[in-house]
Amino acid sequence: MARYVFITGGVVSSLGKGLASAALGALLQARGFSVRLRKLDPYLNVDPGTMSPFEHGEVFVTDDGAETDLDLGHYERFTGVSARKTDSVSSGRIYSTVLEKERRGDYLGKTIQVIPHVTNEIKEFLSIGADEVDFMLCEIGGTVGDIEGLPFFEAIRQFTHERPRGECILMHLTLLPYLAASGELKTKPTQHSVKELQSIGLAPDVLVCRSEHPIPEKEREKIALFCNVRKEAVIAAYDLKTIYEAPLAYHREGLDQAVLDAFQISPAPRPNLARWIDVMDRLDNAEGQVRVAIVGKYTQLEDAYKSIAEALTHGGMANRVRVKAEWIDAETFEREDPAPWLEGFHAILVPGGFGERGTEGKIRAAEFARTRQIPYLGICLGMQMAVIEAARNLAQLPDAGSEEFDLEAGGKRFTPVVYHLKEWVQGNHKVERKASDDKGGTMRLGAYSAHLVEGSLVARVYGTTVIEERHRHRYEVDIKYRKMLEAAGLRFSGMSPDGRLPEIVEWADHPWFIGVQFHPELKSKPFAPHPLFADFIRAAVEVSRLV
Repeated sequence: MARYVFITGGVVSSLGKGLASAALGALLQARGFSVRLRKLDPYLNVDPGTMSPFEHGEVFVTDDGAETDLDLGHYERFTGVSARKTDSVSSGRIYSTVLEKERRGDYLGKTIQVIPHVTNEIKEFLSIGADEVDFMLCEIGGTVGDIEGLPFFEAIRQFTHERPRGECILMHLTLLPYLAASGELKTKPTQHSVKELQSIGLAPDVLVCRSEHPIPEKEREKIALFCNVRKEAVIAAYDLKTIYEAPLAYHREGLDQAVLDAFQISPAPRPNLARWIDVMDRLDNAEGQVRVAIVGKYTQLEDAYKSIAEALTHGGMANRVRVKAEWIDAETFEREDPAPWLEGFHAILVPGGFGERGTEGKIRAAEFARTRQIPYLGICLGMQMAVIEAARNLAQLPDAGSEEFDLEAGGKRFTPVVYHLKEWVQGNHKVERKASDDKGGTMRLGAYSAHLVEGSLVARVYGTTVIEERHRHRYEVDIKYRKMLEAAGLRFSGMSPDGRLPEIVEWADHPWFIGVQFHPELKSKPFAPHPLFADFIRAAVEVSRLV
C-alpha cells in the first residue's frame, strides 16, 4: 500500500505547492521509489475546462482525456509519470458525483450531508490506485482556512485516522515575510497557519517555509517549537532562477530526508540526482541564445501558455542554447504591420486558443513566417490559421475562414476551411458531437494516434511514422480542401488512422514550417524534450547563425 503525503498551503496563495510537490516526487524517484501525484481543487467547477485562461491559466490534458489544473503539468514534467483522470478532482466533481448517487437512490433515502457523504467520496478518490505505487502525493488547492477547502481537510483528517499509523504525513507550505524596516523575518503568520490546521484536527510533520532571505537558526528553532515539528523538518524554500533547480535546492535543504524520517524509513536509499545535475548543466552552460516570438491571444498571463513556455526551454536544453521567448498579442497585427515586430526573431510560434479575437493577427504571423522563410510552429488554432492563410493567399479561397467564427457571429461570412468536428473515432467506437452540446468535456480530448507520411519533415523529426499525441479542440481542417491546398504546396503530412482528420501540415519548400492539430507541449519534459520542440529550436539556431 502507498504511503500518503498531503501537501497543504497557508498564509497566502501561489506559494508553489505544485512545484514543491513535483520536486518532492522527483526526489523520491531519485531514491528508487515509485510515485503518483494528485491535485484536489476546492472550486465548484467540475473541471477547469470551461474557465478562461485569464482566470485559471492553461488547461492541462491527460492521455485519457481529462481537463485538469496546470499543476499536473508540473507533476509530469518533473516525474515523467503520465497523469490520469483519477489524479485530479474538484469540489464540483465530488458534489456532482454525490448528487448523481442520490438521484439513483444509492443512499437509501438518507439525508445527504457533507459528513459523511461528501467526505466519503473524497476518501474513495484518495484510495484509487493505492496499491500501485510507493508514495501518493496529494496536493490540496487553496489555503488552509478557505471555506471551500474544509470538506477536503476533514476528509484528510478522517483518512489519516483510519489508516495504520505511519502511513500518512502532512507537509505544509507557509510564508515567512521579511520586514525591511526592522530587518526581520516574521514567523507569526506561519504559527497562525499551523494553528488553523490544528483547529481542524491536522498537524504538519514537515514545514516548507517560503522566504526571500536565509532563515537564521534561531528562527528555525522558534518555528519548530511553536509549530510542534522537528527542527530538521523546517525546510527553507528560496526563490530560484529556474523551476528546474527545485529538486536539487530542496534536496540541499533536506526535504526528501525529512519526509523519509517522518515515515521512519531508515536507512534511506541514497539518491541518484544525475538527471537533475544534467538538466541544470544544460541550463547554466548554454552556448548561445535564440529569440522566439509567441503570437497568442492570452499573452497578458504567461500561465495561459505554461506548457509551451516550458517546452521551449526544453527544446533549448536539447540544443544547449537559451531560449528567449517574447510574447506578442495577436491583436496587434490586426492594426499594424507584423514586419517591424517580427523581424529579428529566429522563430515564430502561434499557439492554440478559442474564439475569433486575434485570429487575423495569427494569420498574418503565419504569412510572415512562410514568406520570410522563418521557422514556424503552429499548435491547434495556430495550425488552423496557417491553413486559412494558405487557402486565402495561394489556393484562390479569399474568404476562407472557420465555422467557429461564423457560429460566434451568428451568420455565414467565410468558406469553412475549418469546420465544427461532429464525429470521430475514439478507440473502437464513434463519438458524435453537436455545436449546441454543453461546452464542458465535449471536445476531442486526450491521446490519439496519427500516421505520418514517409519522407516528410515530421517523420524525420519524430523518427517514426506512427505517433500518439494529446488533443483539445472541437474544430478541424476540412479534408475536402486537401487537394486544393496541396496543389498550392501545403503538404498534409500527418493524418488520423482512418485518413479523415488532418493532424499535421507542413510546407515542403520551407526550411521549417509545421502546423499540428494536437498539443505536443503537454508531453515535453526537461530530461526528455519533445522532438518537435527540440527540432524547432534547432532550426531557430540555424537561422541565428545566418543572421
